Amino acid sequence: MIGNIDILLNLLSDLFQKKEIHTIMKEVAEVSGYLWDRGWAERNAGNFSINITDYYNEKELEGLSSYPFFPLPKAYPAISGLLFLVSGASSRMRKTAKNPGGNTCFIYLNASGTAYHIIGGERVGPVAKPTSELAIHLAIHQMLHQKKRTEKVVLHTHVTELIALTQLPGFDNEEMLSNVLFGMYPEASTYIPGGLGYVPYLLPGAEKIAQKTIKTLNNHRIIIWEKHGCLAVNNTLTDAFDDLDLLAKSARIYFMCKSTGMGPQGLTPGQIAEIKSIV
Repeated sequence: MIGNIDILLNLLSDLFQKKEIHTIMKEVAEVSGYLWDRGWAERNAGNFSINITDYYNEKELEGLSSYPFFPLPKAYPAISGLLFLVSGASSRMRKTAKNPGGNTCFIYLNASGTAYHIIGGERVGPVAKPTSELAIHLAIHQMLHQKKRTEKVVLHTHVTELIALTQLPGFDNEEMLSNVLFGMYPEASTYIPGGLGYVPYLLPGAEKIAQKTIKTLNNHRIIIWEKHGCLAVNNTLTDAFDDLDLLAKSARIYFMCKSTGMGPQGLTPGQIAEIKSIV
């Protein structure tokens, strides 16, 4: 390792001692527990990333550039020099809930956005490697940064109720999903006025799904991946979870109505438009 070991130890200590990071770690633990309890994070399913650059000054960030970087297969120049908290590769949400520091890592992108350095937790060396879906997270953060959007969090998880909905005939398009999910109760339209995006089934983790997701996120902050799961961007991890939780409840209401042998009436387009007009 390049650099003085004492300097690195001090740097790690400074990173973890910031009160904002303690708050975020508590939130990571809380939301990870919710994802596991909901059944949306089986085995090592689900991942997240949080742009925490704003909590550090320029001098602190520059100190990270003294240490080895891991090359990226693709450059992300628009987010060069930024710092992220990322879920660990193959980490379990049930374990992250109990030990967020041991199942996440900090990554810092170099000056050209072509590589990153893993900053470990309580000791030198990585506690975890970043999620295997790091590329899609970085691509989304780059898009958010380029468009000067406020969202700092990307959350991907397997929302059972929404996956089930995309398995039904006819629910293979944005219009049908939106009509049903926003028609079940007023809160969905109240808190997610921008609606949701939809990406037809593509191989998870592949470049095609990343590009399609980024394009769809231009107009939305929530994406449903057909037969796979969901992705949400928001200002905090809690807000991203809450958006998905609202849509999951909508899907449950729909299935409960259908289980009686009757279809739900749903809110009318006029009623939904009225809600959106006052948000």
